[in-house]
Amino acid sequence: MKIKTKKLSYDAVMALPKPKHKKPLRPSLFFRTLIRVASHFDLVDAKFSFTEHDMEKAGKGPYLILMNHSSFIDLEIASKILYPKPYCIVCTSDGFVGKSWLMRRIGCIPTQKFVSDLRLIRDINYTLKENKTSVLMYPEASYSFDGTATPLPRKMGVLIKKLRVPVLSIHTFGAFSRDPLYNCLQKRDVKVSASVTCLLSKEELAEKSSDDIDKILDDAFTFDNFAWQYENKVSINEPFRADGLERILYKCASCKTEGEMKGEGTEIYCKKCGKRYTLTPLGRLESEDGTEFYHIPDWYAWERKCVREELKEKSYLLDTEVDIGMMVDYKAIYMVGEGRLVHDNDGFRLTGCDGKLSYEQKPLTSYGLYSDYYWYELGDIICIGTRDCLYYCFPKKQGVVAKTRLAAEELFKLSKEEKRTLKE
Repeated sequence: MKIKTKKLSYDAVMALPKPKHKKPLRPSLFFRTLIRVASHFDLVDAKFSFTEHDMEKAGKGPYLILMNHSSFIDLEIASKILYPKPYCIVCTSDGFVGKSWLMRRIGCIPTQKFVSDLRLIRDINYTLKENKTSVLMYPEASYSFDGTATPLPRKMGVLIKKLRVPVLSIHTFGAFSRDPLYNCLQKRDVKVSASVTCLLSKEELAEKSSDDIDKILDDAFTFDNFAWQYENKVSINEPFRADGLERILYKCASCKTEGEMKGEGTEIYCKKCGKRYTLTPLGRLESEDGTEFYHIPDWYAWERKCVREELKEKSYLLDTEVDIGMMVDYKAIYMVGEGRLVHDNDGFRLTGCDGKLSYEQKPLTSYGLYSDYYWYELGDIICIGTRDCLYYCFPKKQGVVAKTRLAAEELFKLSKEEKRTLKE
């Protein structure tokens, strides 16, 4: 899938009129059927099936539907499970670029990832109460990099109690293994399935506290796709299965060098020290001279720990030239030129466009970071910004996207801890 881009000066972009907010639409049966038909062949190819659990307590709806996010097939899975019931989808606002009319009619509700957006809460409430339509959300707000759960926004329990509708969960199996984000959009031959569960009925919502609900959500969104693959003996024999693996395993576990890893074919290796690892068909890492990590999420967790130590020591620094795209409306991503993105303990600083662009984002602005690989087939990105303007930064330094995402998540935690300590 591609996105419309347009070269424009920074001044011209800032002079563009801001789009007016529009209330969500209830998707008609025609558009619900259109999505269902469009999803058919991909689901057949994935041999998709699903099971239902505790649905007798769900009632008639509408529902708040929470789904883990692994790949594009997630949307197709939802269409299979929920059809013909009407539902709206909370989706990233850049999905509207160049196709706003269609996205609204299939029931999409735009929001900026990891940006505070009170309008979204009003739109969800309007959809549930006024349009009598279910709402599908991906609470992780981003694809998983390493196949494990990404952080959920806190106080989801408060929102859910206020909405007062049954909560369903859709958990997928095999979707990540079939099309992991790092693997350059190369699909593997993996069967995909899902389980649909009523997590909370109306009665249970009334009985439980918001903290109890948060705990239920955390339990429901705890998973490890590489462990699932190994335990269920799901064999992936494609010769390209390690392509792009350096996007998440960017730091050599042997010599500790960053930015010198290369995933290619069925191997990942370090160009600095030469150590090579084979990604087995069951998703484990092996090496002739011993491996530091058999399990990819363990390697990723080690990288997270390393980043956290750098932040504590105040030695962490991202400083890279970037190409800059801006989104201020749904007509295009406006490519405004080059700049420099810096990330350290003080947060993000983006400058560019001959000194005209200067944006800062503090560590406590968001608990996560919108970052992506091969974004709309343009390149790897780091996205920061506000509700009114998003900056899509395409780093010219390779292999920094995963580390920056880890750093943003850990910096948020450290800043929260520091803030609590000061209060005490």
